[in-house]
Amino acid sequence: MIKNKQKIYSDWENLPKGHLTGDIQEGCLVVEGGSFRGLYNQGVLDALLLNNIHMQTVIGVSAGAMSGSAYVAGQLGRAIRMNLRYRHDSEYIGLKALKKCGSVLNIDYIFHAREGIEGFDLKQFKNIKNRRFVAVATNCETGMPEFFENDNCEDIRKAIVASASMPYVSPMRMVEGKKCLDGGCSLSIPYKWTLDRNFEKIVVIKTQDRSFRKQEKESTAAEVFYKNYPAFSKVLKNRNYAYNQACDEIDQLEKEGRIFVLAPSKPLSISRLESDVEKLGDLYWLGYKDTMAVMKDLKQYLNIK
Repeated sequence: MIKNKQKIYSDWENLPKGHLTGDIQEGCLVVEGGSFRGLYNQGVLDALLLNNIHMQTVIGVSAGAMSGSAYVAGQLGRAIRMNLRYRHDSEYIGLKALKKCGSVLNIDYIFHAREGIEGFDLKQFKNIKNRRFVAVATNCETGMPEFFENDNCEDIRKAIVASASMPYVSPMRMVEGKKCLDGGCSLSIPYKWTLDRNFEKIVVIKTQDRSFRKQEKESTAAEVFYKNYPAFSKVLKNRNYAYNQACDEIDQLEKEGRIFVLAPSKPLSISRLESDVEKLGDLYWLGYKDTMAVMKDLKQYLNIK
């Protein structure tokens, strides 16, 4: 029995569920974060699963790492059902989360089974052969991105939690002896990682429409808040500029046919910790529908018949 029905997404019963595996496609899937904008990429990833598209390598940042891990485990719909069912549970987001983990957003919460929702299938995630998963976090000492892989990270869940731990509101997370926070601080969209490794097929999931660019106004907040971590404060100060530059380069790579981009078909009005589950549900279905609309072109790009 689902409690607090007034806070549950109205189309709850139609959200997908299941466990899907299939043939592995060569190439790399790049999944951007963006906190609750990440529900867009959950819709994209479920559309890929339903069309038997299982990319060999997945690299995710922040919310992209969270969604990407469920995709690799083949857990259809789990990420969206977890977020829409428990968005208003304060142990996930709110005072109980703050008391438990020092942040208003308790990322660990999503890995466990809840009423009506299965837990994260770590066994399946680890047992799938020939799959590579990478979670990107930011090293607070160096200000550089850290790439934690499922094959050589002691506990990939810790890396995912670090990748999604927002600056200013979350404590630093220790991963493999390194103090880390949100991967988006140093590397919002890790497409260059794929180019440097000579992937032939690269699919990038963005959580802002193609025209979106951030304001490049500088702020002194990072210098004050992270005064003991000058390298980290520097990347925070410059991340809007770096993000805009990345978007420009992605646009050019898409025009050249080098990468395939999946992005919202319209501008989004979703806050970082959006509480309106109807808006969040609509965002998920936007990702799903946007992907289905270009599925033929995507399969052609990936050489899938």
